[in-house]
Amino acid sequence: MKMLKTMILATSLLVATSGTVLAKDSSYTYGSVWEAHGIKVKSGQFENYMDHLAGTWKDSYEMGKEEGYVLDYHVLAATHPREGEADLVLVVEFKDFVTTAQRKAVWEKIQKKMSTDDRKSDKEYGDREVMRESLSSSQYQELNLK
Repeated sequence: MKMLKTMILATSLLVATSGTVLAKDSSYTYGSVWEAHGIKVKSGQFENYMDHLAGTWKDSYEMGKEEGYVLDYHVLAATHPREGEADLVLVVEFKDFVTTAQRKAVWEKIQKKMSTDDRKSDKEYGDREVMRESLSSSQYQELNLK
């Protein structure tokens, strides 16, 4: 009988506690979306690649800030990269995830502003292969703690 009372009390406490936990607000909210791209710069190409980043790469994200879908962007240099790790990490903070249709619309605006098209952009991307190697690409969503 004592064992039964103990089990009933434990079950009651568990049910009462779980109801409280379920009713409690979450300790975080969803925030912005971050993309990080790891880049290995090829020997003798650092200044050339930085020129590219300071030019069309920066221009496209400045346009994104003007349009309101990019919050910020950063170029981070690894201070002590190990073998196989990136020299640079390109980080872009987006307001939110985008749909395929939104991504296409943005890409068309960028191409119009940069006076380019898919073929020219693809060639320019390939031309940058002499300067760098893309090692990684990740996407994260920030969780803002309350």
